[in-house]
Amino acid sequence: MVAQRGKDLLLKVLDGEGYATVAGLRSKRIAFNAETVDVTDAESVGRWRELLGGAGVQRASISGAGIFKDAASDALVRNAFFDGAILNWQLVIPDFGTVRGPFQATALEYSGQYNGEVMFELALESAGAIGFEVL
Repeated sequence: MVAQRGKDLLLKVLDGEGYATVAGLRSKRIAFNAETVDVTDAESVGRWRELLGGAGVQRASISGAGIFKDAASDALVRNAFFDGAILNWQLVIPDFGTVRGPFQATALEYSGQYNGEVMFELALESAGAIGFEVL
């Protein structure tokens, strides 16, 4: 993957008519994690830790910060958070692929400066199997 513009990393949510870009996100991040299952026992060679492959829980988390582009995108994200809804989200990573699946909004923060715009921060946690499509 060659250098890409950060603004080309798009976060979208399924809104009934297709995937709609969520607000004006100025920063976005995705992280993939997998827990390990330690199966080390008294007979492990040299007492080195042994792991059980494919047994840990996998998860993805997405975070972003920016400004809402309109009342509809604000309401969609806000309602998803307060309802505890699990929605289908999509993250488009240029020249890499698209990550898609169910996520729950786990944090929603608003901030603003006296002479600036209202900003928000959003955190999403995967709530099921995540798919990946190569672009």
